[in-house]
Amino acid sequence: MNNFIDKLSEKLLPVAAKLGENRYLKVLRDAFMLAFPITMFGSFVVVFNNLPFFSDDTKGSLGSLFGNGQNATMSILTIFVTFGIGYYLSKSYDVEGAFGGAVSLAAYLILTPFTMVTEGGEAVSGVLSLDRLGAKGMFIGMIAAFIAAEIYTRIVKKGIVIKMPDGVPPAVANSFAALLPALITLFIFLMVNAAVSGFFDTNLHDVVYSVIQKPLTALGSGLPATLIAVFFVQFLWFFGLHGQIIVNSVMDPIWNTLALENLDAYKAGEALPNIVTKPFMETYTVGMGGSGSTLIVVLLLAFFMKSKQNKEIGRLALAPAIFNVNEPLLFGMPLVLNASIFIPWIIAPLVTTSFNYAMMAANIFPTPTGVIIPWTIPVVMNGIMATSSVMGGVLQIIDMALIGLIWFPFLKLVDKVNLNTVSMTD
Repeated sequence: MNNFIDKLSEKLLPVAAKLGENRYLKVLRDAFMLAFPITMFGSFVVVFNNLPFFSDDTKGSLGSLFGNGQNATMSILTIFVTFGIGYYLSKSYDVEGAFGGAVSLAAYLILTPFTMVTEGGEAVSGVLSLDRLGAKGMFIGMIAAFIAAEIYTRIVKKGIVIKMPDGVPPAVANSFAALLPALITLFIFLMVNAAVSGFFDTNLHDVVYSVIQKPLTALGSGLPATLIAVFFVQFLWFFGLHGQIIVNSVMDPIWNTLALENLDAYKAGEALPNIVTKPFMETYTVGMGGSGSTLIVVLLLAFFMKSKQNKEIGRLALAPAIFNVNEPLLFGMPLVLNASIFIPWIIAPLVTTSFNYAMMAANIFPTPTGVIIPWTIPVVMNGIMATSSVMGGVLQIIDMALIGLIWFPFLKLVDKVNLNTVSMTD
């Protein structure tokens, strides 16, 4: 086992380290975190408006009164993400971030049709459709933001700027310095949009959605790709690397887009199109005690093991684990680089992810609605909030029972070793 782990780590860890330090993945992660407080507010509004014990009339009234809480946050998530990409990418090149963010956002809007077709087939101009600012526009927004910020920062770095004399207020000087790079960058996007609209009678939103976003989200929503992602989260954590940060940097654009699609369907009273979404990944992995869903492991250590070492680790790790913080267990037991628990650490989340996918696909348990739940909300409560159903919490209880069954024999072996070690020292 140790030889296998060593050989596997030699091949994969350098790649994971490079991914973790990749400029663009770090910018993408930071951009989504910039939008996190805003989307969280929108999620709470959606949860409140659709509490399970409210009647349909009450939900309708609350939607009319408070619906803008979601429309102005989660429904236009792409706006915040594009600004964040421009801001953080510019800062990574030591260029003023605010102007980079504004230019990226403007570039994305230049590519966005200011028309929409009503259900009656009538074209209305001068309006922005919410779906193009949310789920449907996510990938074109990210692509436009990265390209715009790259062009903008390269122009600034080449010194193609208007320099104001000393004594001019910094805000004014910065605005003039950004003028030429912004004009050139936005002119390029305007010409691209004109070419696509004029020669092909379409828009880049629809092209990117059909050619890139739709296939990628279809792939990312499937069980095989999800299990691969879960495996790498667990595998990287085993070596002390933050698996969530590395894997989520790649997968978050897909999972967040799928979550927005679910949320739009949920608001419209339609069937939810996706099982795998960001809330699915958070609620049914991290949301049950931290990475690896280890709350049940902590409980087993604290109350069902005999060695003093295991009991103390379990009891010390219990309070943080309730709020899905499991670093005390990861580094205290430790789980990191502990070959004796490598198998349950890897296998248990794969089993529960497969089980949950099958249960939701069969409509036995509800699918997460797309609302983003804070990862520190305790288990059961977060399951109920994510699915707007008590059954979402029940599924987590079943998951923890499955995880406990997988872990228990390995924990007993560790416990036996600890007891033997103590008896030998005595």
